Amino acid sequence: MSIAEVVRSGGQLTATDIYNSAVASWAISAAWEVGVLDELNGAANLDVVELAEKLGLDPIATRGMLQALASVEIVTRDGDTVGPGPLFDEVNSYRSYFHWLSRGCSGLYTEMPSVLKKENRLGAFYHRDGAAISYACRELSEFSFDPAFWAAMDRLPTDFAVAADLGCGSGERLIQIARKYPHTRGIGLDIGRPAVEMTLREAARAGFGDRITAFQADARDLAAHAEFDEVELLTCFMMGHDFWPRENAVKSLRTLRERFPNVRRFLLGDTTRTVGYQDRDIPLFNLGFESAHDLMGQYIPTIDEWHGLFSETGWTLVGEVPIGSPAASVVFELE
Repeated sequence: MSIAEVVRSGGQLTATDIYNSAVASWAISAAWEVGVLDELNGAANLDVVELAEKLGLDPIATRGMLQALASVEIVTRDGDTVGPGPLFDEVNSYRSYFHWLSRGCSGLYTEMPSVLKKENRLGAFYHRDGAAISYACRELSEFSFDPAFWAAMDRLPTDFAVAADLGCGSGERLIQIARKYPHTRGIGLDIGRPAVEMTLREAARAGFGDRITAFQADARDLAAHAEFDEVELLTCFMMGHDFWPRENAVKSLRTLRERFPNVRRFLLGDTTRTVGYQDRDIPLFNLGFESAHDLMGQYIPTIDEWHGLFSETGWTLVGEVPIGSPAASVVFELE
């Protein structure tokens, strides 16, 4: 029985399956980043040496990467001929999940033995790659959060002139807003300097350098800024859990209400902690998301815990859009 058939039938995996899948996870991230997945998408069979030459890759290293993908049936190999395998379409659809894990969180998992020890859990006791996470989240958001985001945008009660995005990452959300609403300006805030630089760079590349600005700031404890008084639409995606635990979240959301006094709608989208799943049945991405944040000491609330929070923060929940993947994800519509 193939690995794909074992997984889908709920059968027993072997140690070899698990080991090869771990190697393949790294290979998926690399294959996406260097362009191999895009070349294979929709292709029949490609020559490995010609593929490597086209993309400026070392052919021997490329062959090794493809062997890892072939070991779990993402691609098929016959000598130096490679093509999409039985799992290619599914994995290619969710490649940003693998990149988030294998590239963005690689430092965290590599140092897991150290991170687990109480004596080490002080100060900056773990490392993640903020730029890699931003890179992954840009595509991840396209097929997960974006449809729910635009559904919520369609229900905005009034027009707006200035939008601010907390945890702006690559700046893609502000760029999308600027593209759809030509009269608007955008302000990006992110705790990571690489994300701020990426937002500024991508905004300029998209032709919105005069309408989108960004600066480094911690949304959990945001200082006052004159520009915030102009903001009428506030967005925050894939970082709402950073406000928690509960007492911190109440304080942070109250502070946001004070810092943005003229906001008419606050769209808050995030993945929440899954409930009701057996360990073997946890959906794609959620295990990585939850275990990574457990290692970091960051509490992940459930949807019900979010529901029980808003009444204490100065924000009123007026609607929400559920998201199927990642599981237990949602966009809250607040005002």
